Amino acid sequence: MIENVVELRDVRFRRAGKEILHGVDLTVREGEHWALLGPNGAGKSTILGLCGARAHPTSGTVHVLGHRLGRVDMQELRRSIGHVDPRHPLRSPLTVREVVLTGLTGSIELPARWRPAGDDVARADGLIGDLGLAAVAGERWPTLSQGERGRALIARALTARPRLLLLDEPSTGLDVAAREQLLETLDALFAAQPGLASVVVTHHLEELPTTTSHALLLRAGSVVAAGAAVATVTTENVSAAFGHPVGVTRADGRWAARTRVRQPT
Repeated sequence: MIENVVELRDVRFRRAGKEILHGVDLTVREGEHWALLGPNGAGKSTILGLCGARAHPTSGTVHVLGHRLGRVDMQELRRSIGHVDPRHPLRSPLTVREVVLTGLTGSIELPARWRPAGDDVARADGLIGDLGLAAVAGERWPTLSQGERGRALIARALTARPRLLLLDEPSTGLDVAAREQLLETLDALFAAQPGLASVVVTHHLEELPTTTSHALLLRAGSVVAAGAAVATVTTENVSAAFGHPVGVTRADGRWAARTRVRQPT
């Protein structure tokens, strides 16, 4: 039986007296790969924070991994969620292996006096190899390319065997080659772990993996469209979400967008 991994029902969220989300509904089931699309300020990162048990809704209900926010230890729940943020605030020169191991502790730095078990190190090394980082496992964070950092953060997010993977603009700062390598990595990961659910936030259709199964389009905190990606990521819906005439195409499982030229009347 396919289980619901995330459920948002009539969710509203206010910050500093301003309502950011207006009655949002979202259901992510195991094995589904959702994209949250919309312009800056649409509410994408706010939804991702709710999915990641990093915030409570002002009203409405949020269930993550079967637990209702407000009735569960949020810190404990977050240990079952993999979160990938390219703005990872690491300041110490940890090695790739050490960065990946921090996924077990849910910390940015390695905790004092904490030592990983042998099978923990073996799992970290396995993920490092799976993500094409074996050659740089001992390299330190400041020396890594942005693409290597992105893949290291995915390995970090997977160390605790999460059922839900959240990716917040994972292609930020990547050149075209590094972006394509990252998307290929995600496609391979989702194929290898069919029960894993994911939610990715992006502004750009070109940054969606081919495995994207569903999409939710937002504008100013309201849902424009949601559902199966092929039926949702369309010229009409994307234009409405971004408030601009955008032509959407799809080829070989990948989406692209460009401005539609208005014909003179």
